[in-house]
Amino acid sequence: MPRTALRICPLCEATCGLTLTIDDGRVTGARGDRDDVFSKGFVCPKGAAFGAVDSDPDRLRTPLVRVDGELREATWEQAFDAVAAGIRPVVERHGPHAVGIVLGNPNVHTVAGALYPPVLIAGLGTRSLFTASTLDQMPKHVSSGLLFGDANAIPVPDLDRTDHLLLIGANPLESNGSLCTAPDFPGRLKALKARGGTLTVVDPRRTRTARLADRHLAVRPGTDALLLAAMAHTLFDEGLVDLGERAPHIQELDELAAALRDFIPEAVSGACDVDAETLRTLARELAAAPTAAVYGRIGSCTVPHGTLASWLVDVLNILTGNLDRPGGALFPQAATDRTPRPAGPGRGFALGRWHSRVSRHPEAKGELPLSALAEEIDTPTDEGEPVRALVAVAANPVLSAPDGDRLDKALGSLDFMVSVDPYLNETSRHADVVLPPPPPAQSPHHDFAFNTLAVRNQVRYTRAAVPLEPGRMAETEILARLVLAATGMHGTDPGAVDAMVIDRTLAKAVREPHSPVHGRDPKELAALLTGADGPERRLDTMLRLGPYGDGFGADPDGLTLEKLLAHPHGIDLGPLRPRLPQPLKTRSGKVELLPEPIAADLPRLRAALGERPAGLVLVGRRHLRSNNSWMHNVPALTGGSNRCTLHLHPEDAGRLGVRDGEPVRIKGAGGEVTAPAEVTDAVRPGVVSLPHGWGHDRPGTRTRHAATDPGANVNQLLDGSLLDPLSGNAVLNGFPVEVVPSAAATGETFGALT
Repeated sequence: MPRTALRICPLCEATCGLTLTIDDGRVTGARGDRDDVFSKGFVCPKGAAFGAVDSDPDRLRTPLVRVDGELREATWEQAFDAVAAGIRPVVERHGPHAVGIVLGNPNVHTVAGALYPPVLIAGLGTRSLFTASTLDQMPKHVSSGLLFGDANAIPVPDLDRTDHLLLIGANPLESNGSLCTAPDFPGRLKALKARGGTLTVVDPRRTRTARLADRHLAVRPGTDALLLAAMAHTLFDEGLVDLGERAPHIQELDELAAALRDFIPEAVSGACDVDAETLRTLARELAAAPTAAVYGRIGSCTVPHGTLASWLVDVLNILTGNLDRPGGALFPQAATDRTPRPAGPGRGFALGRWHSRVSRHPEAKGELPLSALAEEIDTPTDEGEPVRALVAVAANPVLSAPDGDRLDKALGSLDFMVSVDPYLNETSRHADVVLPPPPPAQSPHHDFAFNTLAVRNQVRYTRAAVPLEPGRMAETEILARLVLAATGMHGTDPGAVDAMVIDRTLAKAVREPHSPVHGRDPKELAALLTGADGPERRLDTMLRLGPYGDGFGADPDGLTLEKLLAHPHGIDLGPLRPRLPQPLKTRSGKVELLPEPIAADLPRLRAALGERPAGLVLVGRRHLRSNNSWMHNVPALTGGSNRCTLHLHPEDAGRLGVRDGEPVRIKGAGGEVTAPAEVTDAVRPGVVSLPHGWGHDRPGTRTRHAATDPGANVNQLLDGSLLDPLSGNAVLNGFPVEVVPSAAATGETFGALT
């Protein structure tokens, strides 16, 4: 008899609530949960295909261990024995930094991915950490760290109350939002317009979001920071700066005005390809709106000045009095946030506490650029050991990072590699041990990361909708055992990892004067915890100590795991509210408008005023039915308009002799790929667009459907040398390429046409 179960969707950042139909232990249907306190029934094609994602026959069911060069099925005991035998000798002979850790995007979509990698990193003591953040969002973390003293203090637009929204490099109708968790982002934008608000989109492509806008500016790729700087200059020049009630918490206003004096609209106009009066109009409208918010995303992060663009997004919100204001951009307050500390100066945020071994890239937020992983493996130097062993958790950098060919070879040279992944994909095929987590229906879900970015404060938790199949191991146990095997405690009860974290958390909490449990006995507190297992007890700990928690009995109305479980559709905690100065952790205790690293990078932006691309530049794109490289093995989510084609403008197609549907070759500094041409005026002249996440044509993988239409790996066009210097984020947009009709059809060579 079919039954239903609730599950929060883990397939993108919108975190929509789902109602699953389950028949004989299998998910046979998925629809939006109308009673979910946050998503209220909204579902996108990915969520509707949850059952197909969950039951993909190519998902690995048992561990794989390499024997005599071949990956073979093994028991869990054999797999973890192999992990311990592979990693510990590397640590003992070469030190902890010889073990690299790569964390992919899916980590932030699971309970296990949130709870255990930090323990693994700390337990190993390695500085060789690489994550998907340096392919996506690190500029925002760095700019927030420099402005506010906390790299995770990211203001989000108050979508439901704003009167004026400026989106730059963002396409939420396809992405469902990013660094801004908002179920039904399209509906929220339509509601903005319905209440008389204004939507402006800055993007070199006429995306679905751009088509909804009141104004779309097809800016030249990579010039977002220049456009924003011209707007900020205009606010100063025309006396439109108004810090509002937050003025006492902000410093360095005069210094900022002086630093931006060269970015007059007339100087910026040619580089951006936006006329000066339009730049002034954007600034005036932003200042005149009753409430307004500026929101920038991946298109403004993955460019040469990504950190400066991210900084200027918040600068504009600050200068117009819209930071920390209803209808502006506010700091969310998640239920599992740490106990709010009293406002006051903090330790601040520092860049470059250590550097990569080969190219000397500075760390940012404890991470090194993922673009540098290949050279950290394959390049000997006099300083430090190369990465000799690698732990990859939910990561496929052969497709997601620049120059996958080089990384592919480098991975093959490692002494040892372990991959936690449900698929044998382009990266995990190199592993000596593959540890497959169960399908999402067999795992619990709570959005630790995305609730810190949500447009409304709320809390939800769903237990596994389907029991673990025989032979499966919970992802939380897999990662706990991985921690033990990698840190010299192989064979210890995996529950010891959770117990250790709980003990340390409570011991710290009772020492903090501002904590609700200050001075209490940690053992007494631990005895009060509820939950079916260690991960739930850790969640209960965080909820009780958090901003809405019961403080272990101090507030009878406060939040606990038991209370959350009693509300299966979630608990609404109210709209975002002003929080300054409490979130600030700068050394001054104020918003520092012009941090030294930003000021030092502004001359590089001034130099860009005179830059003009000589030929074509490439930008990425995504599709509503994709999430990076995750979804291409699911037939229900591929085909139709979700294809790997090169978009190019009719003017460029005519000049190059390219016809719609015919193959073209695209060449960049890292190599060349071939893709079908799709001639469209959705891109501006001089710009071509190829989606990311494709390239499923390498041997030794087991993703059969993806291999039938592999597409082209756009990141192979890059050699990994283009980075935003402040954040180490890869430049994935606005880089130069050459395009010619396929040589097989025309005999043309590169250099003949650009």
